Amino acid sequence: MNLKYYNMKKLIIISLLAVGLTAFAQEKENKRPRGEKFESLSKEQRVEFQVRKMAKDLNLDESQTKEIKAIVVAEVEKREKMRANMIEIKEQNRKKMQEEKATLEIQMKKILSPEQFEKWQKIREERKTMMKEKIAERREKGKIKELPEAK
Repeated sequence: MNLKYYNMKKLIIISLLAVGLTAFAQEKENKRPRGEKFESLSKEQRVEFQVRKMAKDLNLDESQTKEIKAIVVAEVEKREKMRANMIEIKEQNRKKMQEEKATLEIQMKKILSPEQFEKWQKIREERKTMMKEKIAERREKGKIKELPEAK
């Protein structure tokens, strides 16, 4: 009796694992493309993808799908304008910071001797390098570098 129970328990566990693994291994047909794949799609393709997914998920009829498509097109265009505007703002800020840095260097050059100015620039470069390293460390901190060893 105990041996039958043990064999049945083993059989159930193996069948659950097999079902679980096969279900997990199957691709999802409506999975959203990620990262570069999604960005490489044209605007029209992205709109079509979103509308088709919504139509399927929400069981939309044709008239609803057309109305939703118009809304999605408007939203995509709005997002693209915002993205372009943000890029422009970043570029303006970058130029402004470069101008401020140049102004600071001119002011420091007037006050400091050539040796002091050179030392000041060296210290700034060292700090810049340290900051880049800290940023890189923080970015790497969230990533798994290697798998833990099995005991």
